[in-house]
Amino acid sequence: MLKFDKSWRFSSPGPVPKGVIRDFYELIDKIVAQGNVWHAVEQCKDSFGGSGRSSNLSWAWTDLSDLMDNLAENAPLFIEAFCKCCVNLEKSGLAVPDIQHINSILAKHDAGYEIQLPDLIATRAYTPITVPRLAPSLDEQARKLIDDCLAESERLLDTGQGRRAVQEILFLLESITTAFRGMGEDTVTIQGKYFGPIISEMKRRERGKAQENILNWMTTLHGYLSSPTGGGVRHGTDLKEGIAIQSHEARLYCNLARSYLTFLLEEHDQQSN
Repeated sequence: MLKFDKSWRFSSPGPVPKGVIRDFYELIDKIVAQGNVWHAVEQCKDSFGGSGRSSNLSWAWTDLSDLMDNLAENAPLFIEAFCKCCVNLEKSGLAVPDIQHINSILAKHDAGYEIQLPDLIATRAYTPITVPRLAPSLDEQARKLIDDCLAESERLLDTGQGRRAVQEILFLLESITTAFRGMGEDTVTIQGKYFGPIISEMKRRERGKAQENILNWMTTLHGYLSSPTGGGVRHGTDLKEGIAIQSHEARLYCNLARSYLTFLLEEHDQQSN
């Protein structure tokens, strides 16, 4: 077995990219062709957590594919299973790819892992951007909302539910903007009720300043994540043109949103003083 963070065995850090599944499956096809194909495929099934013999070779391939797809929800376990598969097939006298070849596939698809025997190393270290826990200008209810949403978003990321994690952080970003309603000078008080109008009024007030650009970037992120052909987390995903959010993309979106949350909280404190 590969050595890696024990928690990954019980809580998936994220799925493996589909390209890795495809390439590993094709490698297995080439390996088993060297000998008794059916017997070798059954060995692979065992490595990926299967039990029992399939009724024929065709079903064996189908069952193996299903097992690989299921285990792919946990990238470290999937990579470990493939390595175990290679070890078992090599013991049967078949030639198998070396670690360098396996790592090249992981790198090609930006899987986020590299094998350094006996360890499996995460090549991307994700540290969530810290959002100030206390926002003095906000009441206790607002602070609790911030804490709860940030915690839930991080939990969802840790369990491989990237789309829902982004949805949670986007909801928080929209909610925080409502704290600016009614703020400003008497002649330029923000009256908008929703994210779009509120941000537009804030941009008009900050025209020509750095804040205007920051608010523009925030609007771009919000618009992309809301769009059915973008992140699709607010209005649903376009089934023909939508793009699924990958785990590493979800981390990036959440960190970007966290940075904007920090900016908004600090702006609110300054304007409240």
